[in-house]
Amino acid sequence: MQSNSIQIHPVGGAVGAEIVGVDLSEPLTTTVRDTIRHTLADRGVVFFRDQSLTPEQHIGLARQFGDININRFFTHAEGYPEIALVVKEPHQTRNIGGGWHTDHSYDQIPALGSILYAREVPPTGGDTLFSGMYAAYDALSDGLKRTLSSLRGVHSSRHVFGVARPDMQDRYRNPEAAVQDAVHPAVITHPESGRKALYVNPGFTLRFDGWTSEESRPLLDYLYRHAVKPEFGCRFVWRNGSIAFWDNRSTWHYAVNDYQGERRLMHRITVEGCELAG
Repeated sequence: MQSNSIQIHPVGGAVGAEIVGVDLSEPLTTTVRDTIRHTLADRGVVFFRDQSLTPEQHIGLARQFGDININRFFTHAEGYPEIALVVKEPHQTRNIGGGWHTDHSYDQIPALGSILYAREVPPTGGDTLFSGMYAAYDALSDGLKRTLSSLRGVHSSRHVFGVARPDMQDRYRNPEAAVQDAVHPAVITHPESGRKALYVNPGFTLRFDGWTSEESRPLLDYLYRHAVKPEFGCRFVWRNGSIAFWDNRSTWHYAVNDYQGERRLMHRITVEGCELAG
């Protein structure tokens, strides 16, 4: 049964909220689902503690927020193609997501967000950093906002998941499927909150449309430094049974790789989104 006493606790000044009083293994009432969705659109990422979900329940939770994106590049949980494995084994030194990015910006219709569930976490380390792109945009000068309003970013999956990255083929599969390229406004209007958000990211944005890579680099580098200022972000310390549900349209995230020799296993389901407009 769903709790009638849901509590929402902001985590950072600009991004993040922990939601208490919800059992995500049960179907959500319309009120609870709408509360989660509204908080997600407003705060960029929502966190839940002490959840116990079977793979079927994890999939059922995600479907209450939209269709599921079947990941092309990650290994999936056995028998559950909807669930991508985000795993680092003790002998591995590189992790998945160890750099600032937002998922699926290389798709023509980017994902709404992802629901990441902690199955096995190290005793210490393995936190995830989030940065809010509403706050990053709001803090820009009026002049730079005007400049960015006419720009579109070129995004691609090729340089991350493709054949050009043989060093990461122990992490990703189907490199031949990494042919996604997309062009999106550099500043989007969030489809649910109506707020403006910066929409370029270091992981997948290559350049501005109509600009060369060399011309684009100084401005992109400035935006990347600006967007991860501490006042825009929060840090989530995982425990087994924790869940983070983030909005890819309004946040970046970074998986901290500080747990060498330990295993970390997460189950991720990505929810489909909609076309983005400026």
